[in-house]
Amino acid sequence: MHSKDKTTLELGTRPVGSLLMQYALPAIIAMVASSLYNMVDSIFIGQGVGPLAIAGLAITFPFMNLTAAFGAAIGVGSSTLISVRLGQKRYDEAQNILGNNLTLNILVGVVFTVGCLAFLNPILTFFGGTEKTLPYAREYMEIILAGNVITHLYFGMNAVLRAASKPRHAMYATMFTVLMNTALDPLFIYTFDLGIRGAAYATILSQLTALTWQLWLMSDKKELLHLRRGIYALKARLVRDILSIGMSPFAINACACIVVIFINNALVHYGGDLAVGAYGIGNRLVFIFLMVNMGINQGMQPIVGYNYGAKNYSRMMKAVNYAIIAATAVTTTGWLVCEVFTSPCISLFTTDRELHDIAVHGLRINAAVLPVIGYQMVIINFFQSIGKAKISIFLSLSRQMLILLPALVVLSRMFGIDGVWVAMPVSDTLAAIIAAWFMIVYMRRFRVKTDTLSGKTELEMTEPEHDKFRRTYSYYASRNGATPRGMAPQAGASQMIEEENAD
Repeated sequence: MHSKDKTTLELGTRPVGSLLMQYALPAIIAMVASSLYNMVDSIFIGQGVGPLAIAGLAITFPFMNLTAAFGAAIGVGSSTLISVRLGQKRYDEAQNILGNNLTLNILVGVVFTVGCLAFLNPILTFFGGTEKTLPYAREYMEIILAGNVITHLYFGMNAVLRAASKPRHAMYATMFTVLMNTALDPLFIYTFDLGIRGAAYATILSQLTALTWQLWLMSDKKELLHLRRGIYALKARLVRDILSIGMSPFAINACACIVVIFINNALVHYGGDLAVGAYGIGNRLVFIFLMVNMGINQGMQPIVGYNYGAKNYSRMMKAVNYAIIAATAVTTTGWLVCEVFTSPCISLFTTDRELHDIAVHGLRINAAVLPVIGYQMVIINFFQSIGKAKISIFLSLSRQMLILLPALVVLSRMFGIDGVWVAMPVSDTLAAIIAAWFMIVYMRRFRVKTDTLSGKTELEMTEPEHDKFRRTYSYYASRNGATPRGMAPQAGASQMIEEENAD
């Protein structure tokens, strides 16, 4: 049997628990490495430069969200199309998509860099910068923006590697940048006395080194998908398809940017510059556990999508239940760490007593309902995995735009700085309730059926659904069964492509 056929078959036959672990582990490693990448910068900046530098770094978070938004628009869109075209054996078009990926990342990176550098001070002020934190934020972002094209290309090539059935190489690239950044940060910050600029130089140099290796990998002419002449000219149809597929992750990251801007400004208004730095520290710590959950979800997605397409709903729900248990265990562990070991965790980032006390207080409130976020994330990814993109997007944005922003405005006016902190667990709780309600309503479509001969029970759907997504995911799973990262956006996008062709 062909190896890809075996990969596809195991999604519907192997024990779900071991299958979930096999698919989730590489994604968890890559996601945690990515989270540590940002955490390392914060630790060295906080210890080596000072508390206001930490606050200045937190002011730059919206920039990171915007970069991620544009990167997702191009990366998810192009990697999806590449996967689909390879499965359709349209290899020349897959090559052109690869070339357009590089060209788009260069163009977007240049435009983003020039536009932001031209108006850097007003933008950082709008993001919550003050006369005390603005110099640090500007020093950091000048270097980051100067290397923005490198960042876009690095993340874009990682997405292509996953689409080309090289998830381990993408993971290696991520891990390498973390290790190199960790080695260069103390060298540039302490030895060369570059301050916060040193952290930025370490980031860009690490990404440049990884990008060089990625380009070398993709230049191998023996590979089906490789860099060559004649593929870099932008084609209107390909650009349109790439951006239309990438619009969903772009919107989610852009909304995250808006939310962080509101949080930063509220914290500055009610708590001062150090409150922003405290939020930045807490955010880094909580994000580690959320990244583990994202890895679990990415491992769950191909299993859920394949068995949904095969109408094997019992296996589908078993994967979801295992993922919910694992995700809740992770976020509960995160809750214990943030609530019990708060002070030691904050001390990793700063020795400043005032910043330490604000961060301890803020983190304990911010992480108060962390356990419920685990199952909420699984539910969002479940709907994405079975092609319910609108529900998934609504649930993703409900916490950020529909609940958190109003809560910030109302609670901060009532309780000041504590209102800002409380708004976050309040929005998490309400968003988790909404997600649970959607899941309960959807599960009413199923009923338990007992086989009269074997006595085994299975789930069956009482309300038939549209079959286009099933056919598309069956193809996609056969093409990328061993590639968990980015699976859900690609599966949903495959549905979109098929529907367009049907029209």
